[in-house]
Amino acid sequence: MKSLICVFIIGVFIIGCSTTKNRKMDAALANNTISDTIRIANDSLEYEIIIIEPGFNSWLVTQRPRGYYSESFLETRNHIYVTEYNQRVMQPQRFDPNLYLQQINYESTTHYGYEVNYLLYNYFIYFEQRYRQRFIATRGRRF
Repeated sequence: MKSLICVFIIGVFIIGCSTTKNRKMDAALANNTISDTIRIANDSLEYEIIIIEPGFNSWLVTQRPRGYYSESFLETRNHIYVTEYNQRVMQPQRFDPNLYLQQINYESTTHYGYEVNYLLYNYFIYFEQRYRQRFIATRGRRF
């Protein structure tokens, strides 16, 4: 009888510890997701960029600082990236539809500003590295 009680207490202890561990991990994942959400909006131009990607913020601080690239360079690269990305969205049989969810409406004639172009450009670089994708704009580039 004593051994049955000991087994029961040990079982409850193990279940209790594993439940606590999962809650802490879920809370940590939720915090990372919240902190890795970037929203940029401009109501006068009616555009909005929302980047929800765990790890993007911490990755971004390790990259070249704002001001390193010219705005024209970022605009040119973003136009190339967006064109390629949108083509992949339209070909779900060829490219993973879980990676290429929806098209990006990026007009090359619209002036979005440096911050938007900087974050979008860096998101494409992050996307390439994290998901091991290659876009046209990076041919010859090494990781």
